[in-house]
Amino acid sequence: MTVSIRLIARDDYLAVESIENAADQLLIDRLSPERWEPAPSGLSRASEPGFVLVAEEAEAGSIVGFVHVLEIDGIAHLEQISVLPQAGRRGYGRSLVEAAMDESRRRGYGQLSLRTYADVPWNAPFYAHLGFVETEPAADFHKYLVVVEERLGLARYGRRVQMTAALRQQTNYVVGRASKASRAS
Repeated sequence: MTVSIRLIARDDYLAVESIENAADQLLIDRLSPERWEPAPSGLSRASEPGFVLVAEEAEAGSIVGFVHVLEIDGIAHLEQISVLPQAGRRGYGRSLVEAAMDESRRRGYGQLSLRTYADVPWNAPFYAHLGFVETEPAADFHKYLVVVEERLGLARYGRRVQMTAALRQQTNYVVGRASKASRAS
């Protein structure tokens, strides 16, 4: 199937929330937490500083995944990536991460950071294949994320790590823009 990657539009908000909740179920099944917060709304994600890209199957015209990158204090940080479980293992996640890297580079960033579980196969090992390496949180924003994770008790489910990728100079993806009538605000 052909996938197009584009900026989120208002019409995508419900799909983004639904995709994240469905994808989170895989992590819930693996980690068995007592409680797991539902996904934030698509509007909430689109309202944060940064950008949200969606992967749309061209033939079906349906959203199968998204990536959310925060832009805070001069840092590009991959906050969330989710792909529908039934669309997994088809390269959508890789395409979304590569598009996020390219868009971040286009916006002037030299690197993209993220925080994830070290030993969940579709977390740190997946990102390592895309050029991310473990790094220490040095910026105030990254240190803040560590504090939030500690407050939420995420380490009880496995080791958390920060990873960073240097952004290459070549662009593989051209991020499409939503039409003016449906563009996210």
